[in-house]
Amino acid sequence: MAWVLITIALVTLWVVSLYKIRSSCSASVPSNPRFLSDGDTRKKRNVLVVVAHPDDESMFFAPTILFLASEGHILHILCLSTGNADGKGNVRKEELYRACAVLKVPSQKVKILDHPNLQDGFGNPWDHQLIAKIVEEKIEMYSIDLLITFDKFGVSGHQNHRDVHHGIRMLLRENSKRDIEAWELVSTSILRKYSGPVDIWLSTCFLSCDKERTYSLMNKHPGVIYLAMAEHYSQWIWFRKLFVLFSSYTYMNSLRKINL
Repeated sequence: MAWVLITIALVTLWVVSLYKIRSSCSASVPSNPRFLSDGDTRKKRNVLVVVAHPDDESMFFAPTILFLASEGHILHILCLSTGNADGKGNVRKEELYRACAVLKVPSQKVKILDHPNLQDGFGNPWDHQLIAKIVEEKIEMYSIDLLITFDKFGVSGHQNHRDVHHGIRMLLRENSKRDIEAWELVSTSILRKYSGPVDIWLSTCFLSCDKERTYSLMNKHPGVIYLAMAEHYSQWIWFRKLFVLFSSYTYMNSLRKINL
């Protein structure tokens, strides 16, 4: 009998949390995130989201991407590899373009690299200096004024995710006098990571205790992420379907400013 009550309580909490996200007046906590406009809501930013592999944008960054697109910011996505660990790099490139279209990012604003020193793999460490150089080139090419990427743990702990973070930190250190603003996607504990929409309450609690500049962006349309991930057909197997269902990154992202 006890397990029935626990199940009912958990399902109720899940439904209430999902309703909270979908019915919220603002898609950001706190509302009107100043990291996008410095108080000027009319200002549109040139944003570069830097990821390691095709499907990172849908599995981890989709709430951020959807929020930025809905606010009319100019959004670019830089994917530093084709995800060719299983020899499906060419397939995964096309999947990324289709997934980005679902996320309202046109293909001409998506750049996918296939550099010999940036190949997908847990055991393939990436050159931080090379990453810094590539990202700097894209900043100048697209007049980028805001970077978004992984934090030092990289959500899943993947070596390539972490290398992207360290490469961007190197870029920021070497260009400390330039006006480059960068934010990182906060990696959470296992409990929060697989709490689905329930993380809205946990994130709010952590935000109230966090002295650093952190914002949570809510995804009011989680079904869009299922559609985006489904475009990554070569990767859309049972455990990733479960991940998208239970992952808090489907429902919200917490972003923290990268301070050197």
